[in-house]
Amino acid sequence: MAAYWISRCVVNDPVQYKKYTDLVPAIIDAHGGRILARGGPYRIMEGPQTFHRFVVIEFPSLAAGVACFESPEYVHAAGFRRGEAGIVENVIVEGVSTP
Repeated sequence: MAAYWISRCVVNDPVQYKKYTDLVPAIIDAHGGRILARGGPYRIMEGPQTFHRFVVIEFPSLAAGVACFESPEYVHAAGFRRGEAGIVENVIVEGVSTP
């Protein structure tokens, strides 16, 4: 069953953050992921206005999404966005089966 990695982000240092975003697409692809939304136009319908970048990635399964997040390649890439570069909240959630 498909799973979705959802990120809410604040970018404080675009140059440092770009080092992360340059690496991640290949890592996601290697784990069977597909980027559905990445930093495009958005409208917050309810809740805090804290975040200004949103990402949705589809994986073939929850296990595949978690394996990507925990992979040495992603852990290395994520080091560029952590700290002063930005604030990110990530969740990977399993989708539902439809009849």
